[in-house]
Amino acid sequence: MPDVVDRLMSAVNAHDQGALVECYAPGAVAVSPEMQAEGWDEIIAFQRHIVEGFPDLRVTVWDKLVCDDTVVVEGTVTGTHNGPFLLTEGEVLQATGRSVSVRCCWVFTVEHDLIVSHRGYYDQLECYSQLGLRLPAPG
Repeated sequence: MPDVVDRLMSAVNAHDQGALVECYAPGAVAVSPEMQAEGWDEIIAFQRHIVEGFPDLRVTVWDKLVCDDTVVVEGTVTGTHNGPFLLTEGEVLQATGRSVSVRCCWVFTVEHDLIVSHRGYYDQLECYSQLGLRLPAPG
């Protein structure tokens, strides 16, 4: 079962949208702090947006845990912010030229060797501070 997640991580690192979409079921949902994407078109658009913001984006997997239909991956995402990037409050940050290295965790639900749910978590304070920003104040 984790083979599809391995293929996804390879597709992300290769910036291969065709290979990426082949990892998801047609009605898959991907959720992250920035947005929710439903279906192939939205998932590809979201991935394209991330790569536009960080053209040299690279995922390094530290660990993977498989339990029934759930796969959890822990790792680091690195890249240089050379394009627009959607922030959690909905604003777009233009290129800063800064490099980031952010700890992440992804939780996947897999059915019939396809991802049906993808939930991404990352240290937003770590990311924002490396981009020269502050997290938005509550309220």
